[in-house]
Amino acid sequence: MKAVIQRVIEASVTIEGKVVSEIKSGLLILVGIVAEDTKEDIDWLVKKIINLRIFNDENGVMNTSLKDVDGEAIIVSQFTLQASTKKGNRPSYLKAAKPVIAIPLYNQFVNQFEKELAKKVGTGEFGADMKVALINDGPVTIIIDTKQKE
Repeated sequence: MKAVIQRVIEASVTIEGKVVSEIKSGLLILVGIVAEDTKEDIDWLVKKIINLRIFNDENGVMNTSLKDVDGEAIIVSQFTLQASTKKGNRPSYLKAAKPVIAIPLYNQFVNQFEKELAKKVGTGEFGADMKVALINDGPVTIIIDTKQKE
């Protein structure tokens, strides 16, 4: 499971001209799922993201987490995060989990995130053509791969 985490001042997801999610200060999280991902990947990644100390404290130092600042979140499934660009110029998405596997894992990820954060989060719609808008704060963008826990 891969995640791109962006600290935002605001973010939104629009589908067919309708805003389906929007937040102010918090995180926009793009998630790419592979068939080998498990509940353990979800648990580890959710805890890691919620507790990342990437928000400024009273001294302007990145030392507080999403939970500490009572921030909001939007979680969007994005299979293209699993793209392989090793060969040629057309990315291959063979690593990305098929919807029958990815949808339940994505839903588990969202549910676990809400449970750990103790509040609802915004989402996109799996498989939809989404327009994601954001104002990145910092900019702060972090990439995490559960298969490479560094």
